[in-house]
Amino acid sequence: MTGLVLAMVWRRRGQAVTLALLAVLAVASAVAAPAYLIAADRAVAAGQIATAAPGELGLSISASLSAQAGADPAAPPPVDFTAVAAALVDLPGFDYVYASEYPAVGIEPSLEFASRMVFRQGVCEHLTVRAGRCPAGEGELLLGERTAARLGLRPGDPVTLTGARFNNDPQTPGYVPAAIPQRLTVVGTYAVRDAGEPYWGTHGYFTATPGRGPGEPVFTLMATVAAMDHPGTDVSIDGMAGPDVLDVDRLGDLRAGIDRLGDTAGKLGSGVQFSTGLPGLLDRIDAGRAAARQLVPVLAVPLVLLACFSIFLAVGYGAEGRQDELAVVALRGSRWWTRWWLATGESLVAVLTGALLGCLAGQLLVNAVAANRFPGVGVDPGWSSLRYAPLAAVAALAAAVAAQRRQLLSPVSTLLRRNPVRRGRRVLITEAVVVVLAVVAGIQLAVSNGSLTGLGLFAPALLILAFALVAARLLVPVVTRWAARALRRGRPGTALAGFQLSRRAGAERLFALLVATVGVAGYAACGVDTAARGRDVEADLGTGAARVLDVGPVYRQQLLAAVRAVDEHGEFAMAVSRLPSGGPTVPSGLAVDSPRLAAVADWPAGAPAVRDVADRLRPAAADPPVFDGTDISVTATTTGLEAGKRLRLSVALTALDGRGDTEVQLGLLQPGRRVYQQRVPVCRGRCRLNGIGLTAVGTALGITGRVVLHELGTVNPVTTAVPAGQLRDPGRWRMAANGSLTADPAGLRIDVDAAGGLSAAAWVQPVDTPWPLPVAHAGPLPPGAMLTGLDAGPLPAVPIAGLPAVPLLGRHGTLVDLEYADRVAVDAALAQLPQVWLNDRAPPDIVDRLSAQGLTVTGDHRAGLTRLRLAAQGPALALWFHVLAAGLAVLLGAGALVLAAAVDRGRRVDDLTALRVQGLGRGATGRATLWTYAILVFAATVVGLVVAVGVWALTGWTLPLAGLTPPDLPLPAWPRPGAVLAACGTVAAVLFLVALATGRDLRNRIESKTVNGRNG
Repeated sequence: MTGLVLAMVWRRRGQAVTLALLAVLAVASAVAAPAYLIAADRAVAAGQIATAAPGELGLSISASLSAQAGADPAAPPPVDFTAVAAALVDLPGFDYVYASEYPAVGIEPSLEFASRMVFRQGVCEHLTVRAGRCPAGEGELLLGERTAARLGLRPGDPVTLTGARFNNDPQTPGYVPAAIPQRLTVVGTYAVRDAGEPYWGTHGYFTATPGRGPGEPVFTLMATVAAMDHPGTDVSIDGMAGPDVLDVDRLGDLRAGIDRLGDTAGKLGSGVQFSTGLPGLLDRIDAGRAAARQLVPVLAVPLVLLACFSIFLAVGYGAEGRQDELAVVALRGSRWWTRWWLATGESLVAVLTGALLGCLAGQLLVNAVAANRFPGVGVDPGWSSLRYAPLAAVAALAAAVAAQRRQLLSPVSTLLRRNPVRRGRRVLITEAVVVVLAVVAGIQLAVSNGSLTGLGLFAPALLILAFALVAARLLVPVVTRWAARALRRGRPGTALAGFQLSRRAGAERLFALLVATVGVAGYAACGVDTAARGRDVEADLGTGAARVLDVGPVYRQQLLAAVRAVDEHGEFAMAVSRLPSGGPTVPSGLAVDSPRLAAVADWPAGAPAVRDVADRLRPAAADPPVFDGTDISVTATTTGLEAGKRLRLSVALTALDGRGDTEVQLGLLQPGRRVYQQRVPVCRGRCRLNGIGLTAVGTALGITGRVVLHELGTVNPVTTAVPAGQLRDPGRWRMAANGSLTADPAGLRIDVDAAGGLSAAAWVQPVDTPWPLPVAHAGPLPPGAMLTGLDAGPLPAVPIAGLPAVPLLGRHGTLVDLEYADRVAVDAALAQLPQVWLNDRAPPDIVDRLSAQGLTVTGDHRAGLTRLRLAAQGPALALWFHVLAAGLAVLLGAGALVLAAAVDRGRRVDDLTALRVQGLGRGATGRATLWTYAILVFAATVVGLVVAVGVWALTGWTLPLAGLTPPDLPLPAWPRPGAVLAACGTVAAVLFLVALATGRDLRNRIESKTVNGRNG
């Protein structure tokens, strides 16, 4: 019997090969999913490691050692930092750097700042010596080139440094000498090569300091650090992960080692601090892998179902073509196992052969994709990817047997019928079960809020299959009416093509398969394109601009002045600062130089025009009062203050040239008319008045009194900041609380009424901005539209535009004008998280230009690099499997189409040849052959496109296309129509070519047989 089965296979070797290829695709699909997940896991890890920040690739253990001079006898025992080295043995593969530092004074002109005396192992290898040389002996120093230029020091100059400690007294903050002075020698100056390289750790050696510029430690040798007297030392060991540690196959060992090291460091005492960004990096890798494990099965399941369906269809088609052979076997009275083997053996041999080859093909296919998409990562050579191959092979064999169930169980009379029996109740029940499962899976998705677990994971697959089966059910009546109409209108070729589809039970299943093929490809296109658009939004809108530079500590007006000096016409740069956090009810906010908003920022889709929003954020306003010199003068008359309840007068000023902000104390208010003066050095380039403050001395309550402001100006030169008419006009001023303003013939009258006291100043401010301040917002505003201003005080706002999202902040945030917000702030403090946003037209040397204006760039974020990082994360990598699944689905559909045509070919050749002999025209025959499957493909493409879009609408929102914790951005939920149409059109083109090729082959066979018959 085996020989007979093999002879049957050889006789119909074309069908056997096609069926084997379908089995190859079925098992390859089952192997490809876990194999791809293994490759994606490695690629996710490699991508995250490659794009990690320097602080995420290392660790640091630090401690403060006991003082060398003046130690407190009651202090706890010093930390034995040498014990840390033993703990590091437990985590090999890191390159460790020892560092030691302490503050010293003596070369800076003010005790407000101290020099950082630093020994760092191997430091000269990471510096560029500009003049002189690196330290080679005790007592030698290496200064930063900017520090040396600022202090007028050169190699060879002697200096005296003294170990210092910080004075915590708020009245006199700064450093005080706390050790014996030491005479040292400057032997060279340096510039750092790359302040962001992992070698420098997280110590912030080069962080800028307001008034001094970039931070530049004083580097020296360990011998100098040890010999110089100092009150205490901060020591650290920084570890940089080597390539072996970050191997994608050893990340589990790395996490375990980090945990052990943390426990060991904790046992060394509270004085030892252990910090590392590696757990965060490993968590990101795990999150990316988890997202990939949810996305890959979404199309792996429908792909396997489609493969089994295609085998079921192909074997069923073949069995119908061999019914006469099976009838002969049944007539001979063969035993049931003989009949079973002869009926199924041909298909089982082909499917089993294909299944064995599919195990290899699936792994090789993933290897090829991984080599192309994840170069340099490699693929795990283990056998774990084959764990689902036996199940897929069993499913393929079961589908082959189930497809021949009717031929095995039917009587001879049924097998001898030329027209097959229509599908019975069992098939209808099976289809109903699929539809019910699809509905239940969809309901679970909705109830579980999109959780891809349990039956919900199979929802896309079941819905695609259910819609395809329902559409196939509707095919026969539609095609029958269409064919009958064509026949009545005298188009026999078209009618014959339609009747071929309507009278063949297998045509319905073939149509369902083709619909599912197009549906899988269309659904994959929806996911891939939606995710790609989401990554663009996350990279562009999430970054804020094409490039964003973090800036070191700087005053707000200094930031504005520097950026405007670099970009005078507002073509490529914009100053940005954050609004302080105001609690859970106040959204995060940005203060931007709004006239530059349209040129620089990435603007959300669906928002009002950016130029219109910018204009409304910064409407015209009065010019602010300006002091033209450094000697500030305020003339005021004070009356009505009770004894023991005195007030202090101050003014908040901002240097217009960017030198900084300051709150100037003018002294206690004295009864009667007085002139209050103070020299303010930062006002050398003119100062803007932000407010006039009145603060109580002490904690007295119920403070009342009257202050009349007569003049505001300078005495050297003698100028007036506010003309008398404007000063007397209370409409030009505002006082938010603790008093009122009225006009007075002598000036501006301030009636103070502070029942709760004035521990915080009552401010009188010029009305030189819109009030309340205009704000554009995404998400709800807090009650009363009360924001938190730059000075951390309440900031009344009026909404002028609602946005889908604020650049950088997302769907919950506010946007105000930076200069106007700075004018109403009276804190004289540094900008919060200052940044410079740049578009793609910024010059290459922009960092140098900003540095020349006194700004220190501490971070550089680029939308393009963010896009690359997102493309290396789990969701983006997993979606390449969707592309692979779409390609395999097309091959399955094309293979089933070829096999169906091959099975039908013999009977159709006989039928249409007979009709040709009876007078059917060649053109009608051509249409009957060429358009039968072409029509099926066209209809399946249209229905499959609708199915793909419908299933995406029902389940697409559940896919973690942006990871398990997506950013708070308006990510797109739908793909571009063109992308889906292009994908479905490509599938249709492939299937259409296959249909035309089979049709032409059929037509040629008919014509050949017709000619031979006539000649015979």
